[in-house]
Amino acid sequence: MKKHTDHLPERPETTPCHQTLQDIVRDFLEPMRGTASFVVYGSSTRHFLYWLGCKRIPIASVDIAVVQQFSRHKCGCPRYSARQLRDRYYINRVGHFVRFLEGRGAIPVPEGIEDIDRHLVRCADHFTSLGYSSGAQRIQNSAAEHFVAWLRVTRIRWHEVDDVVIDRFARHDCRCGLGRKNGKPGASAIMKRRRGAARLFAFLTENGIAARQIAATPAEAPDLAAFRVWLERHRGATEKTIERYTSEAARWLPELEPDAAGWTAVGIRNVVLNQPPSRSRASVRMTATVLRCFLRFLTASGRCRPELMHAVPSVAPRRLSNLPRYADEATIARIIAACGIRTPAELRDRAIILLLARLGLRAGDICQLRIGDLDWENGLLRVHGKGRQSVRLPLPQDAGDAVLAYLEHARPVVPQERVFLGIAAPFKPFASSSEISGILSRLLARADICGVPSGAHMFRHSLATSLLRKGAGLEAIGTILRHQSPDTTAIYAKVDVPMLQQIAQPWPGEAAC
Repeated sequence: MKKHTDHLPERPETTPCHQTLQDIVRDFLEPMRGTASFVVYGSSTRHFLYWLGCKRIPIASVDIAVVQQFSRHKCGCPRYSARQLRDRYYINRVGHFVRFLEGRGAIPVPEGIEDIDRHLVRCADHFTSLGYSSGAQRIQNSAAEHFVAWLRVTRIRWHEVDDVVIDRFARHDCRCGLGRKNGKPGASAIMKRRRGAARLFAFLTENGIAARQIAATPAEAPDLAAFRVWLERHRGATEKTIERYTSEAARWLPELEPDAAGWTAVGIRNVVLNQPPSRSRASVRMTATVLRCFLRFLTASGRCRPELMHAVPSVAPRRLSNLPRYADEATIARIIAACGIRTPAELRDRAIILLLARLGLRAGDICQLRIGDLDWENGLLRVHGKGRQSVRLPLPQDAGDAVLAYLEHARPVVPQERVFLGIAAPFKPFASSSEISGILSRLLARADICGVPSGAHMFRHSLATSLLRKGAGLEAIGTILRHQSPDTTAIYAKVDVPMLQQIAQPWPGEAAC
């Protein structure tokens, strides 16, 4: 009986290491000897090499296109059948052998691709240091290995990788030779592939191994660039406020003349009045606010007449038309009681809710809170509020105990300054204030509380309402809530209904309230 090696190409092709194809096949199959894989991998490998010999295709020119051509050929090869080619795992085994040939140097790999595999070990160690669980590490390492194999198959270099390439990888029908599931991936598989590839590429970018491709964006107008600097340096605006103001200004700035010296009151008014019907009242108010701020910036730099600021029409805010939405003290107590103390997430959420309820902090204050802001000796908490103003507030006993319990028993030991972090690796700070509202929403559902706003600002309204009904003055409430204007605190005067009933005048001809 003839050996399978009789079906290899007759010409003695050699690799740069001066090995014959028979030697390479033997080295490829040796680790599988004694297993079922030895037979199936041996069959697909020899079939592929026999077909290459028949087509006179040199080993050095093999790539994914050649493998696909092999999978579609009308098989008449002796001892093989077309039925085998319809098995996707059969073709995947061929791809695995091609990757082995690339590693041996038999198939040249373009520059920028050949050193991909060696970074996987470093990346795996990095994920371990971040505190990923063993299961999460296996999923992450598998997705990273798959991404690397796909890049090698498609011959995409590191400097060509961007978000489009990562999305293409996440949705591809696998032919990478790794034994992965074939067929179009489902939503869960797409998510895992995209997440794994993005994290691997982020690690390589941070370590200078790869460079992220940044899409070309239109150059920002000089006035907008200067406006951005002015907002940061002279107004103390946060990064999100700066982005919101500059994007709003960029929307209507092309409607005005390039030279601000030629602007007129009519043109200024038309920016606010000529709004699309789809824009809400709040959006129109934002336009007026940003336009007035932009004119103030131009006036300060001497590029605009100062009287034009008075040409901006005012938009009725209607800020006093509704009562502040709040919860009574009993409901606040139920929300706090819904916070458990058994898991790290429950300890973290309890500390956050108590800070919101006792001090009336904003969600952004919670996100920005740092370890150095906690003064345990004096029982104080430093809060970084709006306008980059920092104040020290007394830390209530129950809130301080909750924060201490979180720091001692639940917070992961990672080099992060922020106090509150995510509960899953890589343990990053909250991405936005909406995550604080998400915590409150889950607690409301757990406590079966309905009719209460799910936003974190609800605690500020509730605290102010409670203090006012207990006899605290508006000035004291404004100090606690860190309001810069008394008008902001005045909205809470409407919630003291008993006091309003005492001073309300009777309607003519009717009895007093």
